[in-house]
Amino acid sequence: MPLRRTAARDLRQAAADQAFLRPHLEHINNGEENAYPKRVANYSKGLPHNKLGEVDLPAYRALLNALNSGRSEHFEAIPLGSVRKLTNPQAGLAYDLEGGDAHSLAIRPAPRIDSAENSAEMAELYWMALLRDTPFADYDSDAMVADAAQDLSGFSDFRGPKQGNQVTRQTLFRGFTVGDRRGPYVSQFLLKDIPYGTLTISQRQETAKSGVDYLTDFASWLAVQRGANPALAVPGPQRHILNARDLATYVHFDQLYEAYLNACLILLDPEAPAQLDPGNPYPSETENGFGTFGGPHILSLVTEVATRALKAVWFQKWFVHRRLRPEAFGGRIHNHMTGTAQYPIDDEILNSSVVGRIMSEPRFGSYLLPQAFPEGSPTHPAYGAGHATVAGACVTILKAWFDESDPIPNPQVPKADGSELKDYSGPQLTVGGELDKVAANIAIGRNMAGVHWRSDYTESVKLGEAIAISVLEEQKETYSEDHWFTLRKFDGRVVSI
Repeated sequence: MPLRRTAARDLRQAAADQAFLRPHLEHINNGEENAYPKRVANYSKGLPHNKLGEVDLPAYRALLNALNSGRSEHFEAIPLGSVRKLTNPQAGLAYDLEGGDAHSLAIRPAPRIDSAENSAEMAELYWMALLRDTPFADYDSDAMVADAAQDLSGFSDFRGPKQGNQVTRQTLFRGFTVGDRRGPYVSQFLLKDIPYGTLTISQRQETAKSGVDYLTDFASWLAVQRGANPALAVPGPQRHILNARDLATYVHFDQLYEAYLNACLILLDPEAPAQLDPGNPYPSETENGFGTFGGPHILSLVTEVATRALKAVWFQKWFVHRRLRPEAFGGRIHNHMTGTAQYPIDDEILNSSVVGRIMSEPRFGSYLLPQAFPEGSPTHPAYGAGHATVAGACVTILKAWFDESDPIPNPQVPKADGSELKDYSGPQLTVGGELDKVAANIAIGRNMAGVHWRSDYTESVKLGEAIAISVLEEQKETYSEDHWFTLRKFDGRVVSI
């Protein structure tokens, strides 16, 4: 017993040393906060705002004071504009005893509002709003989809996926991995029935009513920037996910690790279990995995990384970047285009055809970015994205655990009305590809709602991936079995742990 006690202490110390010796990256923001002292380029939702939707500067200074001091009484002194509260900025100060420390990891500076990249990202969001009710299955034939692809292709710094240097119907609104571009838009892990013990759970979802968007008039937009709490969304039919609005509704109400727990249950289906990673030590000649390298282990591990991912991204959100939400930028564009204020906005978005198209759409009638959620975005900054960071972490665990090359058995797609599924025919779908795709679906679903930017997704999934890999590295020495994990990262590189 004394030897075990000493060995346990030594393992804890070795893990701490491993975490300590990892590079601790420098945190660099894009400089907007200093460049624009009226804070028009930074997140301020929930604080008092003037009639243009610009933040009350003493309130913003109180926020900065709390973030700089980290003292609870200073957070309690932040003035609010109405009833909605700020979402947990102090989570970014929390430590964790496993995996990389929240402050040891970094993401690149966010695109600035005076940059061509930001313009391209905003144009994509406007097109997503216009196409919210267009079925993904119709992207090959819909005329507005072609207009969106052509318009986005004209931006000088659009970083979404392309074919032959052009955005196409096949790449529109997709993620950046190879798996994202193969087969139907929606991942099999958001469509297949979920085996849950003695239950079989259909993935027909509660949806929102088509054609109903929010914060398209300046008065309601301003009230929400000040922290008002609007009415609930109008519900729609129950069906499998068909379009961007359905996907946005899923990520409006999901628990953050829900899609990946469901994916894990699908992969563990006793009737057709997925192949395990070759480095898994079970089954052996005499044992099966259970508490280690079995079902209970992976089901807990895939969710365990979620809070660690959230602490890391919450530090980036509140303490490094403080990027404004797309809905707030839509207000800046509206004021700029109507001549009520002037802002340092890059010309590419101001001159884009999609801005005029949003204004001329009868159900919108402003330059504001139409929101799928009545309350617009949550009350925390845009960059990075919580959903995307958790997606990156949870999917990385699943890619390490299961054989990514294993084909998806009996893939399916929704029928035209979404009431049932039908057999899919097309390029072969694999476990790894569909895991990458479900991460993109969830992260980009938030963009489709109008509450996040493309770079919020692309940078945050990689942050979550780094968190998950650090957890696997530290856990590795705690097991008796000879094992290793192999996975393909989001950037395509294969790593072994």
